[in-house]
Amino acid sequence: MAATASPTAATAVLRPSLAASQPTRRSVLPLLPPRFGSPSFSTSLKFSSESRRSSLLQTRASSSEESSAADASELFTDLKEKWDALENKSTVLLYGGGAIVAVWLSSILVGAINSVPLLPKILELVGLGYTGWFVYRYLLFKSSRKELADDIEALKKKIAGTE
Repeated sequence: MAATASPTAATAVLRPSLAASQPTRRSVLPLLPPRFGSPSFSTSLKFSSESRRSSLLQTRASSSEESSAADASELFTDLKEKWDALENKSTVLLYGGGAIVAVWLSSILVGAINSVPLLPKILELVGLGYTGWFVYRYLLFKSSRKELADDIEALKKKIAGTE
């Protein structure tokens, strides 16, 4: 029967009880939870360490269900007002549907390109090369950063129609 005993039972017999051999330490830090399956800890020690640890870690949770419900209803009312204010609802639906179809088709295209053996690695190298060129051309020097900022502002004005 001794040959079929578990290794934890064998070590428990060879080691003295940790609760009796070590004095209780007082610390500001919370205690680690006892290891499960270790028979050397007594139940009273487990309960006392649990109560000390839980008293140190007590927090108060506040419920924000009312505020989140108010935010959600406010969001829906704002969306409803904006939807009612639209003149061409069919155009918005057409653009939204077109965007969903475009994302779907592009995911199919990327999946097809990704299945070609060497093409993804080549495209990664092209992307790294373009990123390096962009950093050298527009971000490395102060004058080129200013030029990039001016180009972005001109593009914003062109899109907004204030040019």
